[in-house]
Amino acid sequence: MTRKKIKSYPTDAAYDVIIIGGGLSGLSFAAGLGGAGISVLCIEREDPAHMATQSYDDRTIAISLGSYRVLEQFGITHFLSDNDMCPIRHIDISEGSSPVLLNFLSHDIDIDAFGYIIENRFLRRALYQKIESLDSVHLLSSTHVVDFEILSDHVQVKTSSGACFSAKLVVGADGRSSFTREWMNIGVREWSYRQSAHVCMMAHEHPHHFTAVENFRPEGPFAILPMPDDENGRHRSAVVWSRHHRKKIKNLENIGIFEAGLQALVPTSYGRIEVISKPVLYPLGFVHAHRYTGTRMALIADAAHGIHPIAGQGLNLGFRDMSALYQLIISAHKQGRDIGASALLSTYEQKRRFDNMMMSAATDTLNKLFAHPSKSFGLIRKAGLKMIQSVKPAKRFLMKYASGL
Repeated sequence: MTRKKIKSYPTDAAYDVIIIGGGLSGLSFAAGLGGAGISVLCIEREDPAHMATQSYDDRTIAISLGSYRVLEQFGITHFLSDNDMCPIRHIDISEGSSPVLLNFLSHDIDIDAFGYIIENRFLRRALYQKIESLDSVHLLSSTHVVDFEILSDHVQVKTSSGACFSAKLVVGADGRSSFTREWMNIGVREWSYRQSAHVCMMAHEHPHHFTAVENFRPEGPFAILPMPDDENGRHRSAVVWSRHHRKKIKNLENIGIFEAGLQALVPTSYGRIEVISKPVLYPLGFVHAHRYTGTRMALIADAAHGIHPIAGQGLNLGFRDMSALYQLIISAHKQGRDIGASALLSTYEQKRRFDNMMMSAATDTLNKLFAHPSKSFGLIRKAGLKMIQSVKPAKRFLMKYASGL
C-alpha cells in the first residue's frame, strides 16, 4: 500500500494543523480534520507499513458507540467491514468466583450495541486508506520532531531529517511519553498500578453471543471481549488478564500453562478454549497532564491522559478529546477565525478536563476497590452491584455512560 509522504522538505511548507504522532489517535484526528478541508501534516517516527502488520500490534480495542459515531463523522467507518469488528450487545459483570451480579443489555436503552471490538491493525488499515483518499492530509513517517519554535501566528516544527514545517496549531498525539508534552514543560501526575495486563486471543467451543465479560478479581480485572468468528468459523474472543507484578505468569512461552490458567477463569458457557495468539505483557499505569494546552499547542488522548483499562475507556476518552477540539477548529475555520487562538484552546481544555478527571478517578477507584482483600469490602461490593442491577435509573445511567452517549 502506498503511503502519502512529503517528497521534498521545503522550509516554508505550511499547514493549518500539524499532528505529532501517527498512532490510532493521531491518524483519526488527521482523517477527521482533513475530511473537513483542514490541511494537515501528521508526523510519525515509525514506518506505517510495519505499523499495519499484526506482528507490530495484535491488540484489540473497545470502541464505544459514542466513539464509533465520531469515526462515522470523520468518514473512517466507510473503510471498515462488518468482518473487521464485533458488536457488544451484552455486558456481564461479576466478582471473583461469583455468578453474574450485574448485566447490561443494549436493547434496554434502545441501541443495537454498546460499542464494537476491533483489532488495532484493522482500524489502522482503515485510517491509512482514509488518509490516502484525502489530498489535504500528508503523512510523514520514519522521522521525528526535535524542536518547536513558537511565533506570533504559527509554530515552526523541526524534524530529525532537517526539515522544517509550520502550522497555526500543533496537536500532540504522541502517547504517554509525549515529546510534545515534555517540550511544553507540562508536568504530570503518574504512578504504576504494579499490575501487568496479559493480552491474547482465544478460540472457544461455544459462541459468545456478543457478550463482554468483566470479572473483578483481587489480583486485577479479567475481561473477555467478543470478536468475529475467523475464516474457518471458529468462535473467538480477546482476553485482557490483569495481574499483580508479583503474581504475573513468568513463562509466557509455555502456552500450556497459560492456557490452563485461562481456562479456569473463563465461564463454562464458552466451553473448551485454545489460546491462538502469543500472550503479550503490558505494564499498567496512570498519567494525567497538569494542563492540555500551551501557546498554539494542544494535547489529546494518551499524551494528555492515560488510565487503567478496567472499563475499556482509554481510547474512548481520546475520541471525546478529538470530537471537542474538532468542533472548535471547524467552527473557527468556517468563520475565518484563528484556529490556534488561546481562547479556542482554553475552551477545549475546559470542555475536556472535568470529564477526563472524573473517568480517571473512577477507573482508579474501581481498581483499588476491587483489589481490596477485606471480606467486608467484598460483601459491600457485591451488595452494590446487586443494588445497581435492581435500580433501573442507575443501571440505565451506567449503560449510557458505557456506550459513550
